Amino acid sequence: MTVAPDGSGDYKTIQEAVNASRDLSQVTVTIFIKNGTYHEKLVVPAHKTHVTLLGESRDGVIITYGDHTGDAEKHNTYSSHTVLVQANDFTAENITFENSAGPVGQAVALHVEGDRATFRNCRMLGNQDTLFMAVENSRQYYQNCYIEGTTDFLFGTATVVFDGCELHSKRNSYITAASTTQRQKYGYVFFNCKLTADAEAQKVYLGRPWRPNAKTVFINTEMGAHITAAGWDNWRNPENEKTAYYAEYNSTGPGANPKGRVAWSHQLTAKEAKQYTLKNIFAGAEAWEPAKK
Repeated sequence: MTVAPDGSGDYKTIQEAVNASRDLSQVTVTIFIKNGTYHEKLVVPAHKTHVTLLGESRDGVIITYGDHTGDAEKHNTYSSHTVLVQANDFTAENITFENSAGPVGQAVALHVEGDRATFRNCRMLGNQDTLFMAVENSRQYYQNCYIEGTTDFLFGTATVVFDGCELHSKRNSYITAASTTQRQKYGYVFFNCKLTADAEAQKVYLGRPWRPNAKTVFINTEMGAHITAAGWDNWRNPENEKTAYYAEYNSTGPGANPKGRVAWSHQLTAKEAKQYTLKNIFAGAEAWEPAKK
């Protein structure tokens, strides 16, 4: 199926194409999206499995909406999304997901609940709470993506790998707010990523625990000077220091400061870092190893 805003495709909106895809499909349903700005609050419901949204170009295909916490419609963090993915085996390539509300509190661009979700060469644009990786049994893989925001712009309970992504901070705040449960072996793992920032962002933390057992690990990540020496924050609760697991391996750049990090964080050994593979992280009850492209 092809979506084009000018009517030259099968559908003018992405939602129409998703609705037309086969329920509980066991084979991939590819929806090709032509360049254009799509003002949609898009939902991929749980019964629309194996959907792939394939954009014509990353910067040319923009899905945008402007709901935010406390707006006239009384949205909150859980309902402010521009795009909500509830289905398993969802893939998106070459697409920009944007919440256009501006710096007005929580405003989610992309909210993912399905299992085995893959995003390649995408952009997630917003401010506070840009990317909501929502539930415990969700595994998500982001490859070569650009994600920007202000406070806790990567947050939620899912098990997630960021591979070769750029994470861009727009002001002094926190990049991650994982809410990993006690039952999960892994939370967020970053491989070969790059942490960048606007000029006004000069004191940014790698993360703080939204829930006590938050787990976040940076491996081979290039960190800009905006990353504070302490690196991690306990969210005003020293008890979190006993349960959260924050670690790095081979961080580089001016923001890499192993000696300055909080004492309760970890610097992995080479042997420990080797345990962090897609196979191990995404093991689960049913193994999943997303394809690298």
